[in-house]
Amino acid sequence: MEQTHTDDLQVLISVLPPHLNAALTDLGQAQELLEIILDLGRLPEARYTHGEKTLAESEVTEADIDYIVSRIGDFSDDNRAGIPRTLHRISAIRNRKGRVVGLTCRVGRAVFGTMEIIRDIVESGKSVLLLGRPGVGKTTMLREAARVLGDAKRVVIVDTSNEIGGDGDIPHPAIGKARRMQVPKPALQHEVMIEAVENHMPEVIVIDEIGRELEAEAARTIAERGVQLIGTAHGQTLDNLLMNPTLMDLVGGIQSVTLSDEEARRRGTQKSILERKAPPTFDVLVEIQARNRVAVHNDVAAAVDSFLRGRPLPPETRTRDLETGAVDVQQPETRVRLAPRQGERATTRRERNNEFLGDRPAAAPKLAAGATRPPMRFFPYGVSQDRLETAAKALEVPIRVVEDPNQADVVLTLKNYYKKRPPALVEAERAGIPVYVLRSNTIAQIEGILEDLLGVAPKDDPLSLAMQETDNAIARVLNGAHSVELGPQSAFIRRFQHERIREANLFSRSLGKEPRRRVRVYASEVG
Repeated sequence: MEQTHTDDLQVLISVLPPHLNAALTDLGQAQELLEIILDLGRLPEARYTHGEKTLAESEVTEADIDYIVSRIGDFSDDNRAGIPRTLHRISAIRNRKGRVVGLTCRVGRAVFGTMEIIRDIVESGKSVLLLGRPGVGKTTMLREAARVLGDAKRVVIVDTSNEIGGDGDIPHPAIGKARRMQVPKPALQHEVMIEAVENHMPEVIVIDEIGRELEAEAARTIAERGVQLIGTAHGQTLDNLLMNPTLMDLVGGIQSVTLSDEEARRRGTQKSILERKAPPTFDVLVEIQARNRVAVHNDVAAAVDSFLRGRPLPPETRTRDLETGAVDVQQPETRVRLAPRQGERATTRRERNNEFLGDRPAAAPKLAAGATRPPMRFFPYGVSQDRLETAAKALEVPIRVVEDPNQADVVLTLKNYYKKRPPALVEAERAGIPVYVLRSNTIAQIEGILEDLLGVAPKDDPLSLAMQETDNAIARVLNGAHSVELGPQSAFIRRFQHERIREANLFSRSLGKEPRRRVRVYASEVG
């Protein structure tokens, strides 16, 4: 169970003017207090986890602000100050002349147990980047990580605003055996990061709020020297980081690449594409969604690559029970689909215990009249390429067959192949590429997949009905019938019927005279 230490809240309350001190004490609810807001000429407020409360009916005066400023440490260049040996933070708002006209007194707490939700990741030796909105608990989790790792490794904290180790020269006990290096000015954080590695031989560097390009470069330099990094950055999701030109280097950066005409045709893309520029600085990215819930990208390189290809990998989600401390890990669903039976539509499946469960995949939107559908790229593994192209031709849908599963939009395979878990299919699943599993290598199975994928409704035109009749006849012959006669059709349709029968390794012959000329399917060649 989580144990929360309020960290000498009375020390913070004691620096407030007496009338605010008494009002806050009367309100109680110390565990829920987040911060105290004091703005010149406005009513003072206390913000709790469940809302806000006014501390006094009189407005905040310059004397009130001066009273607090005189009882705390000096403000740094980032307008933050603290109280020695505590984790509380007081941030100042100044007017154009530099005078303090507002204060945000934030309660600092050391919460033991918050890191349990990602303890295995932190102790794995991989570099971990924490993302989350302000106040969600990034610094609290970072402090806990430093304390836990400090028991077994040489840990150095680069503490820019003294939020991790507290104000004053003696760090707060919440960081355990970890050492703390203070930063004289926020702009010099990157220099202190490099100094920590060069002078103190750490195994782990802990950094809060990587927000500048120089800091991102310093982090990469540290990672390249084999030092584990645990840090936080501005943003809530991987998408935010990739859209931030200053910080995108933390996850490898993005560059525009111009392909040759041949390569662009082979990939089925435009000539100018986006690719990851370099290996990511951090191996794992943790999105802190709430105090007890996180989303984990265990392979940042693969996550970025998939995002740039337009197929984002779903992260692993972890939830921690605040009562028992148990962590529930939800792995992202493997996107595997099972093809339909004869006459059925395809349904989405996930293989578990040799059974396929799930819902229908979302069909592609139908195109407006006159619009051109871009070709969907298929990687057939054990599936006949000729039959795939024939099915696409019959449905009049554009496809492209590729030789590399990483360049495919969809992977097609057979049930027998999928059960053997070949490397090509395993890698496709890890990359987030949908894998469709066919029960048999027939055009009918492939057509069912194409109809669902490309939003093609089953047609009632003569050709579609004739081909359905042909597939039924093929099935009857394969099940033991000597021959099956089809209904009369035009020469155009009969040509497709003969082709379909030939693909099933059966034999056929046209009988009768126009307009009653028809096709008969045979199990063996006839004289």
